[in-house]
Amino acid sequence: MTAYVPEEVERYAQAHSTPPDPVFERLAAETRATQRSPQMMVGQLEGAFLRFVVAMARPRLVLEIGAFTGWSSIAMAQALPLGGRIVSCDVNEETTAIARRYAAQAGVADRIEYRVGPALETLAELDGPFDLVFIDAWKPDYVDYYEAVLPKLAEGGTILADNTLFGMAPDHPLRRFNEHVRDDPRVECVLLPIREGVTLIRRRP
Repeated sequence: MTAYVPEEVERYAQAHSTPPDPVFERLAAETRATQRSPQMMVGQLEGAFLRFVVAMARPRLVLEIGAFTGWSSIAMAQALPLGGRIVSCDVNEETTAIARRYAAQAGVADRIEYRVGPALETLAELDGPFDLVFIDAWKPDYVDYYEAVLPKLAEGGTILADNTLFGMAPDHPLRRFNEHVRDDPRVECVLLPIREGVTLIRRRP
């Protein structure tokens, strides 16, 4: 069940989308059994969406800010073109260890470089250019993540920001992020009501 999309709509959408690799069932089961906030997983529908975006965009270098237990990085890695890779950042060593293990089970460990540490510090060490960026980390820092990655975005690259419907709440930090991006003359964006919202952002031509 999601907070913003009716449960029956979510179920119907999942039932009429390509089923995920069985590795995700095992990953979801372990995440629910071991984590206090298992809902942080992107889940079946959004995972399929991310995989589809990667398959269409064919990025050579993907940056993920917020790995959690690995669903999103693994789903994207499965669709990477030959030679493509992902740099995935997270501050939690325990959940990153789970992500590494399931990436190995899914056969994509060689395509993902997991980095543990504060995301903004990691970003300062990375040059890019990034063809695709997925932001799904500490919500009060979204504007800082965005400003750090935009200069490192490849020509024609895309930023995807997760959970942006949280910004419907007047006091939620993603309200500031949503307004910041909408009002930024450097980019154009569209907020899609997938689960808790995914905003697609690209530089204006």
